[in-house]
Amino acid sequence: VFKMTTVTIKGVPVNFPFEPYDLQKDYMEKSNETNGVLESPTGTGKTLSLLCSSLAWLQLKKAQLQMQRQTAMCEQPNDYISSLKIQLEKTAGKTSGRSFLGLPIIIYASRTHSQLSQAMQELKRTSYSHMKACILGSREVMCIHPELISEQNNSRHMCDLKVKTRNCFYYNQVERKKLDPAISELSIIDIEDILKLGDRHKFCPYFMTKELRQHADIIFMPYNYLLDPLARKALGLELSNSIVILDEAHNIERNCEEAASLQIKSSDIALAIEELTGVMKVLGDEAGAELFGESGDILPEDLCILKEILLNFEKEMDSIELTGGPEGTNFDGNYIFEILSNAGVKANNFNKTIHLISNIIQFLTTVGDGPFARKGNGLQLFEDFLTIVFGGVTEEFKNKVKLCYKVHIVEEEIKKKKPDNWLSKATTKSSGRVLSYWCFNPGFGMDMLMGENLKSLILTSGTLAPLRPLITELGLNVQVRLENPHIVKGDQICVKIISSGPDTEMLNSNFKNRDNPKYMGSLGRSVLNLCRVIPHGLLIFFPSYPTMEKCAQYWQECGLWSNICQLKPILMEPRDKNTFNNAIAEYYAKIKDPALKGAIFMGVCRGKVSEGLDFADANGRAVILTGLPYPPLKDPKVILKKRYLDKRNADDKEFLRGDEWYSLEATRAVNQAIGRVIRHRNDYGAILLLDTKFNYSSVKNHMSRWLRDHIKTVNNFGEAMRDLRIFFKNAEAKFPTSDHKTKSAPASSTPCEFDVPAAYKKNNFDFSTSSIASASTSSTTESLNGDGEVVIHKRVSTCSLTNTLKGKKSI
Repeated sequence: VFKMTTVTIKGVPVNFPFEPYDLQKDYMEKSNETNGVLESPTGTGKTLSLLCSSLAWLQLKKAQLQMQRQTAMCEQPNDYISSLKIQLEKTAGKTSGRSFLGLPIIIYASRTHSQLSQAMQELKRTSYSHMKACILGSREVMCIHPELISEQNNSRHMCDLKVKTRNCFYYNQVERKKLDPAISELSIIDIEDILKLGDRHKFCPYFMTKELRQHADIIFMPYNYLLDPLARKALGLELSNSIVILDEAHNIERNCEEAASLQIKSSDIALAIEELTGVMKVLGDEAGAELFGESGDILPEDLCILKEILLNFEKEMDSIELTGGPEGTNFDGNYIFEILSNAGVKANNFNKTIHLISNIIQFLTTVGDGPFARKGNGLQLFEDFLTIVFGGVTEEFKNKVKLCYKVHIVEEEIKKKKPDNWLSKATTKSSGRVLSYWCFNPGFGMDMLMGENLKSLILTSGTLAPLRPLITELGLNVQVRLENPHIVKGDQICVKIISSGPDTEMLNSNFKNRDNPKYMGSLGRSVLNLCRVIPHGLLIFFPSYPTMEKCAQYWQECGLWSNICQLKPILMEPRDKNTFNNAIAEYYAKIKDPALKGAIFMGVCRGKVSEGLDFADANGRAVILTGLPYPPLKDPKVILKKRYLDKRNADDKEFLRGDEWYSLEATRAVNQAIGRVIRHRNDYGAILLLDTKFNYSSVKNHMSRWLRDHIKTVNNFGEAMRDLRIFFKNAEAKFPTSDHKTKSAPASSTPCEFDVPAAYKKNNFDFSTSSIASASTSSTTESLNGDGEVVIHKRVSTCSLTNTLKGKKSI
């Protein structure tokens, strides 16, 4: 039983787990029954606001429709209708969400499954937890069939075949098990729930979710399932009359572009030809011909036509003159239709070609463990390629393609291939081509989504601004826009731009400087000193994996790594997603360990740590940004995107210029990383920008609006240290949390061993006894010598080392 607060939003009573803040009320008002783009900082409760307001609206609509249907059946006295209305309002949401004609369904989409799981946990806290909710996942995520789990590429076609022939035990159990009360009576079912239930009751989780969604009031799914037309087709999504909420939509432009783009290589076409040749050879085998004949949908002459198409397409790719050098050659987007037309695929036969390829791939999955097993990868790529290219066939569509797409072609190095046991010839070409069909207008993907007849679409995130160019590029008809302030006050946030380290070395992570030992050393010493005043968890974000790995390697080689680890152990974000969860779990465990004074997690902007994870309270008391993650300047796709925007901006000033987009790409990623800390009303934390480029007005103006007024540039490193010490001391007193009970913060309990030589005293660093007192541990002693210089005698765990700092720094 939940004790809820009820607020009325546009005539709809909304139950909330607590008295909503004014900005939450404003947010809920903007999210009902219309297209909207809503920015609200991380930690302001936007997920809860979206869920409560949308489900309250749906519950009322359901009650109204139930009552209308009932009154249409028979007219009754007013007192009966009044009692019926009360009864229906009490029971609304406990019956099927889509069983009533015309009733919308809510689709809540976010970037990752972990974000969706968090949202479903939020739903369980509300008074709407009785409403039917399920989550969609791919076959790869949800399949529990032992034969298909290990299948890398053709699992979808193999699954289709087993289902079609009723040869999957787990699928065959779905129809019966969906009526089991252990499943049908559950309200909120997330991925972990459905996988456990599937394993326990021996049914297919993937197809069970297809059944559950027919009766759901709200469906959760990763938003690439919505934006990618291939994924929508595979999942059989019905979006008509639905209310779509895209949370964490700060990547929506890139996702829309990627969903409408594709790449195909000469080696892919060669593989498709090999696969098709193998199918044709089956005709010469009696058993194979019998199996082949069972399909009924594939004729020998069709195979010959398809092979000719593939050979012609390969020939067309090879004949294109490359005049752009190693960076590749570019053509207008509609050039792709010329290539395919010359190969034999046109507007009048592309559907037939796609259907034929699909049937062939399914046939290839029927041959079991024979020489054709697990084939079809090349054909699948060609099918996907045709599906994307022929997203439309009108002249208007082709004109848009000419403006908004580019065909980019570069050389492909192809390894010589050994003959297969069922092919008479091997691929002998030493080089080929890579053809990229790139979309630079996210409006293409958004148009395809809106073409599904949505009732309304809400885009929301903590980092959407500037909203004007976003809406222009997406081509959305938006009635409501909102940029919310943050829920926390100024004394809960400390934002500093630190342009130089404790050794006065300028902190600049530009491309030329990233390998500079002086820069990497100064950055490491900055981190070392900041660890002395930052309590508990510290997040450090780098522009890229290579930058992070180079710094880590240098710090280990010069001893800084060991010095930092004596204050806070360091964990790094792994590239491998399979080991990521273990790294995060270890970080959280170290934060909770009373024997330690926190921990450091080093990650990259746009990485797994920077998006979707919650580092509230002790898990993230500060975040350090070591640089701006600009896209690679010489990347052909980046160059073409900037040119495309410059051309659009010349005709329509609502579009960003190319250089504005380039800067915004970096600052949006920074804003998202910053959002990992300050997660609720009583949270507090420091945001430290360790790069002089953060002083640029073009960068500051693209920082989140709630953050801009708090940004302060310090004159020197010592000033930053003093300000941080004061900030954390005051914040800990004003906002006490449970993390203060387990361990004391270094800022207040440990002498601040300011790791800098006396040569830099002229910079007004704080050398008082409170900041550089004589300190000793089992491995470190530090004192002031007769000249007032810092002398550190340090024994590093990896090797014995004594550093005497007299006038200059040795590490």
